[in-house]
Amino acid sequence: MKVTIYEHVAELPPLTAGSFFHSTELMGLCEQTPRHKPYMVVVSDDGGTAMAHMLAIERYRSSWFPPYLYTHVRVLGEGVYHDGPDNELFGMMVDALSRRLHNRALYIEFSHLSQKMFGYGALRSAGFFPVRWMNIHNSLHSRTPEERIQAKQLARIRNAQQRGAVTKVVETEAEFQAFLKLLRHHNWLKPRRYVPHETFFRKTMESGKCKILITLYHDKMIGCSVTVYSNGDAYLWYSASRRKSFATLHPNAVTFWETIKDAHKNGCQHIRFLDVGLPFRKNPYRDFILSFGGKEVSSYRWFRISIRWVNAVASWLWRE
Repeated sequence: MKVTIYEHVAELPPLTAGSFFHSTELMGLCEQTPRHKPYMVVVSDDGGTAMAHMLAIERYRSSWFPPYLYTHVRVLGEGVYHDGPDNELFGMMVDALSRRLHNRALYIEFSHLSQKMFGYGALRSAGFFPVRWMNIHNSLHSRTPEERIQAKQLARIRNAQQRGAVTKVVETEAEFQAFLKLLRHHNWLKPRRYVPHETFFRKTMESGKCKILITLYHDKMIGCSVTVYSNGDAYLWYSASRRKSFATLHPNAVTFWETIKDAHKNGCQHIRFLDVGLPFRKNPYRDFILSFGGKEVSSYRWFRISIRWVNAVASWLWRE
């Protein structure tokens, strides 16, 4: 077996189709997006056939306030495999990626692995430490969204819609720019929330893999969501709302509800929320998402910090 890391789509060998988050399509989009650099890790057999591949995306981050300048790498899921998920192949890709990016990025993060314990040994051996996290998904195949949502939440949403809150797909350049402004403002003081350059959203939307919904109230944008489609599921990747300025209209609830209904209408099996957060006993955001009838699943997010002593301290703090 041979492991190769590619930085350009044009160099890639034929790969097995699978998750959008590890696709040549997403790699190409990242190549065209400022402050993004993709790395496709490919394991090939002796005959040159790709047996597994995994896409890692390096992001360059900077800000005047709060002041910071660093890069980080994120991997969503364990990759795509020719013959099904394989811990040995995953370990080979993790080891190659870790050595390639050693000291290049402040930290590397793995999230949304299909099983909580998948790759545990490989990630530990490569110096990663696990942080308990919470994932939430809503099933859309057995019952309708209306049968799952809490009655109180649905009443709030219908009241807001009766008062004039309307959710629709982004159609004009003015709507697109207003969406970007709301998304950036919402995440301005949240250092971990990375908002890509507008090129990323444009290209992903043009590819047909992404849909941007916006909620308007008297022509004012009060909510938005970005949903990506992969393998029959919808993934709510980014969201924002003016929940304090328009508290009585519950813009985040209206936007989430229409996003869930849209995924159901388009035949998705599940809608998955990509950033629910740490599993604190009291988590208002988690409880809000669960009010739509979702299911929570305990998981790990894996981190490796390039500064060795910081990584050692973090590993001790997050020890199990």
